[in-house]
Amino acid sequence: MFSHNDIWIAIDRLAESQGLSTSGLARRSGLDATTFNKSKRVMLDGRERWPSTESIAKVLHATGTTFGDFVALVGGAKMKSRPLPLLGFAQAGAGGYFDASGYPAGTGWDEVSFPDLQDEALYALEIQGDSMLPVYRDGDRIVVSPSAPVRRGDRVVVQTTEGEIMAKELKRQTNRTVDLTSLNADHADRSLPVGDVAWMARIMWVSQ
Repeated sequence: MFSHNDIWIAIDRLAESQGLSTSGLARRSGLDATTFNKSKRVMLDGRERWPSTESIAKVLHATGTTFGDFVALVGGAKMKSRPLPLLGFAQAGAGGYFDASGYPAGTGWDEVSFPDLQDEALYALEIQGDSMLPVYRDGDRIVVSPSAPVRRGDRVVVQTTEGEIMAKELKRQTNRTVDLTSLNADHADRSLPVGDVAWMARIMWVSQ
């Protein structure tokens, strides 16, 4: 598997390939400019720190880099993978597959192999149909984290208290409502009372 240093080297190489410093790469990705500084790679007690899955996801999105290309930047190292629970998006709305926090539960999950990035909450949903075009296509697999913080502009999976599952972009969240923007212009945006939202989880990656 990769070491801490392997991952940081890959980030350094990605920045260099984009003609950027690591600070410039962080800013392009919407992160604090110091996110990838040398001082952030070791904790105060001397232990090595892993870059967060969230920061890696933002970097890949900002640079148009696939996860496979990112792994290749390490140069010959082999990354440990682990199985993630996988369910069809339409099937997920049938109920019984998630707990109250949006974590996989029950039976009927398939599995898909994914790099082990220290986030035990990750699971995958397979897109079915064309209702999320042009962002997600039929057969795409989105990797979702119920434990990642969700902010305005993030793409999210939401389940309502009635069991409806949807993938949208979070436009705004208040104490009363959750406003969601549709990924497909042919489908209406949604505004849900907070009490009608069972859970909301952030989409971290998509495999096409």
